[in-house]
Amino acid sequence: MAKKGDWVRIHSVVLKAEERTAKLPEDTKKCDLEMWTKGFLQEDAEIGDEVTVKTAVGRLEKGTLIEVGPYYTHSYGKFVPEIIEIDKQLREIMFGGDK
Repeated sequence: MAKKGDWVRIHSVVLKAEERTAKLPEDTKKCDLEMWTKGFLQEDAEIGDEVTVKTAVGRLEKGTLIEVGPYYTHSYGKFVPEIIEIDKQLREIMFGGDK
C-alpha cells in the first residue's frame, strides 16, 4: 500500500496510436505515446490504481501507479577487458607510458 505523500512513479498514455500525427515514421505511428512520471502521491493507493501525483515542479499528473520509491538502476554495463588494453595503448601513445 502506498501512502499519500510517498514518492512514486506513474504511467499514462498521452495519445493512442490512432490519435498521433501522420507526419511520423511508420513504426512510430503504430505506437501509443506513453509517459512515465514521478511525483508525490496525492492519496493512498495500491499498485495498479489510477492516481494523481504532484511532480517536483508542482504539476498535477494522473496515471496508473506502477512503483513506490523509484530509483535509478542504470549502469555503464559489465566490465569489458578490452577497455583496459585500449587504456594502456592510449596512455603509451599520448604520454609515453603509465603516467
